[in-house]
Amino acid sequence: MSRYLLGIDVGNTVVKTVLFDTDGHEIAHASREAVSHCPAPGFVERDIDQMRRDLISVISDVVKKASVNAADIVGIGSAGHGNGLYLLGDNGAALLGIQSLDSRANGMVRTLNSRNVGDVSYPISGQRPWVSQTPVLMAWIKQERPEIYAATRTMLLCKDIVTHALTGELVSDISDMGGCGMLRMPENIYDDELLAAFGIADARDKLPRLASPSEIVGHVTANIAAQTGLREGTPVVAGFFDVIASALGSGVARPEQASMIVGTWSINQIVVEDVDFTNPNEVFMSSGYDVGRFMSIESSATSAVNLEWVVREFLEHDAEVAAGKSPFEHANELVATSKAHADAPFYHPYLYGAPGNGMARAGFFGVGGWHGRADMLRAIYEGVTFAHLAHMHRLKASGAVFDRIILSGGGARSPIWPQIVADMLGLPVTVAKCQETGALGAAMAASIGVEIYRSYEQAADAMVTMDRQYKPDTAMNALYLKRFVVWHELETAMVPFWAKFSAAGA
Repeated sequence: MSRYLLGIDVGNTVVKTVLFDTDGHEIAHASREAVSHCPAPGFVERDIDQMRRDLISVISDVVKKASVNAADIVGIGSAGHGNGLYLLGDNGAALLGIQSLDSRANGMVRTLNSRNVGDVSYPISGQRPWVSQTPVLMAWIKQERPEIYAATRTMLLCKDIVTHALTGELVSDISDMGGCGMLRMPENIYDDELLAAFGIADARDKLPRLASPSEIVGHVTANIAAQTGLREGTPVVAGFFDVIASALGSGVARPEQASMIVGTWSINQIVVEDVDFTNPNEVFMSSGYDVGRFMSIESSATSAVNLEWVVREFLEHDAEVAAGKSPFEHANELVATSKAHADAPFYHPYLYGAPGNGMARAGFFGVGGWHGRADMLRAIYEGVTFAHLAHMHRLKASGAVFDRIILSGGGARSPIWPQIVADMLGLPVTVAKCQETGALGAAMAASIGVEIYRSYEQAADAMVTMDRQYKPDTAMNALYLKRFVVWHELETAMVPFWAKFSAAGA
């Protein structure tokens, strides 16, 4: 009998469902663009009810496309963007969905920092307050939207909305809650001292039950089965923080393996067997996902979201795109006509703030009249990769060891970007064959939950196939490292201006 696993990946920009067989082969795929709302500067929100409708639609689509017996879909796993905040009221009523691109809480971060909250939170959770971190947003809601805070019955994360929609269960997992700084680690438990540090001790009864990512936490309800074509009673596991799912889905499952995700967020992560929050070289976050397995993570909203913005605002109406060409394919072709050189423009990819500085803004520097839009696009590719390089430097400083990169995310599909990554980091880069690594990682969690595989390592060995490898160019690496120094100096020089610019708009 054939068996299949459904992986659901709900990011900041797209809702996806992918059906896999137990060897990791994609059987069918469906997706829908996720619409964000920006009701005020810095606010990035999602309609939770619309998200639920989109979820039912894409599941129904993938079941129809697959044309398999619903009884043969033996498990479902989900992944979703980390941090942000999804609030439900009585009977699961949607109250508010805040995405991880949101920067409304800059003032709250300053307030918490003035109280030295990070000196309490970091030794417990491995995180200091930052702008779209879940406990920071909870503190902001409590202060600025007390009526919503009072009405909240359950605080969830993005993929937990999926679990609730499919099963009716209010539950989260340790990878997601750990990744948003809500847990004491390495124990992976809620902690009253941590909540009190953020001023949200009274939110303890609003937190969902915790589970491991591969734990079966519920089953598809009769109502969802009728709407989607799934079988009632199909097991649903707790699922993953999407960056962990993408790492596993790209084949990163063993210690000292490194994952880089060029997606909406810049994600850079290493598998480690323990966490050490006494190291003076702090990393951005850590997330536990299995016994003796953690991800040490450096990340920021500074990656391919920059290209998505440029495509949406400037390339979608080009003649080439109007003729049927993908705007991203068009962007890659333009970048291919521009060569990296010492005189090229610089770009800081800070549309949604910089690591540790929510006031930062994006910008081009060193633009001359002889530069064209191909040069500007290349500057975006390079600027995003410089941000990834800065994160990798911090991981190495913390003691992380790695000698190659497995690349995933939308940027991995580019014929240009992986080579830029290899050249800039001076390391070989491998791209997995499956493009939907987040959905595959979610399906891998389901495969363990329903006992097809015993471990993530075994699941990765069976379900992940590598596709392409890129070797670094020594001369290009030398050029990029020189340019990285200037790029970083420019960033440092801009900090006072960004602070004045933010104050002027306050």
